[in-house]
Amino acid sequence: MIHQIIIATAAIFGMLAVIFGAFGAHALKKTLSTDQLQSFEVGVKYQMYHAIVLLALGFSPYTVTATTYWCFTIGIILFSFSIYGLVLSDAIGKKLRVLGPITPIGGLLLVAGWFLIVVNAFLLVI
Repeated sequence: MIHQIIIATAAIFGMLAVIFGAFGAHALKKTLSTDQLQSFEVGVKYQMYHAIVLLALGFSPYTVTATTYWCFTIGIILFSFSIYGLVLSDAIGKKLRVLGPITPIGGLLLVAGWFLIVVNAFLLVI
């Protein structure tokens, strides 16, 4: 059951990354500055990269720890979605500065997810 949840989560994040990427490339291209568009694209890229990692974990024959899953899932939400919020709020002139400290927390969770993969690879439990 956990593998199905991980695969579904990965698919949702992957789907949203494609939607947000298209939205950024087309709808926001004329609205955002070059720097804002690049920041938005960083959020999309990291979201997609980690959706692919989750997908690989979901199809892994090994048991995936809940901690690894949650590090990636919450990391994606905090990292990528805070970037989207920062960029979009900045574009309308009301930058949500409260989101600024959330981005690195998300990044740390993504790093922790990768670290857990390394540790658990030696234990054959991912």
